[in-house]
Amino acid sequence: MPWRGTGAARDSGFRRDDDQGREEDQLARVAFIGLGHMGGGMAANLAKAGHDVRAFDLSPEALDRAKAAGCLPAATAAEAIVGAEAVITMLPAGRHVEAVYTETLLENASPGAILIDCSTIDVDTARRMAQAAVEHGLMAVDAPVSGGIAAANAGTLTFMVGGTEQAFGRAEPFLADMGKAVIHAGASGAGQGAKICNNMILGATMIATCEAFALAEKLGLDAQRFYDIASVSSGQSWSMTSYCPVPGVGPESPADRDYQGGFAAPLMLKDLKLALEAAASVGANVPMGTRAEHLYQAFVDGDGAGLDFSGIIKTLR
Repeated sequence: MPWRGTGAARDSGFRRDDDQGREEDQLARVAFIGLGHMGGGMAANLAKAGHDVRAFDLSPEALDRAKAAGCLPAATAAEAIVGAEAVITMLPAGRHVEAVYTETLLENASPGAILIDCSTIDVDTARRMAQAAVEHGLMAVDAPVSGGIAAANAGTLTFMVGGTEQAFGRAEPFLADMGKAVIHAGASGAGQGAKICNNMILGATMIATCEAFALAEKLGLDAQRFYDIASVSSGQSWSMTSYCPVPGVGPESPADRDYQGGFAAPLMLKDLKLALEAAASVGANVPMGTRAEHLYQAFVDGDGAGLDFSGIIKTLR
């Protein structure tokens, strides 16, 4: 069964094969390494679900927040990992994931532990770490997320997972406690591949949405009236109807908070660079993704580094 989820998805008839074992899942010891904007909310939801969460981060403030959310702070990553049935990492880049795996995780993980990397990293590193886990007698999945900070806090993330069916089956109960949908994308690295392809679409469509609103404004169209038309027409997209880049239009979004919070522009740029690296490695032609990367690079190099990615509309008006 390649698709499993929770929340609204369960109400639609999709159910885990082992719902009767959920109480057992709730008693698991989980190590969570990386308690940033995303990881902090994810670890808190695991604790809320009943797991014994041992959390580690280099930031004392992040550890304090994790403790307040019901997690047990660990002094080191190795201390968090010992005895854990699942080890979840949420780190900035592939080099950080590789360092944690090779320097700490693989040597300290309990036999039979499932390793779940929720970071967004390059496909090659994800595959290499999965193979290293196998060589140490462990199972691993790459499980990057979609949904942003609000979804991480609310437990409504979408997980796209790469790994064997057996590894996916081990990881799914833990991921389900942090999200609304858990989707098996394929073999190791497939989760990362799906994530960077998805975010390449997002980056390009956000720019197109911003361009359209900027043009509509110059043509004298009211932003709300244009939204009312485009949101139910062929120009509709998630960037418009769920994350509108214009303040006061559509559902609440970072645009209503002067482009603060949400999905930071440097993270979008990171994902676009990963997509271009992947495209180059397989000889794929991605002109829209390439142009989106150039525009986000200019935005971040300008005054956009501290803004949500939808703030790129500032450069198009």
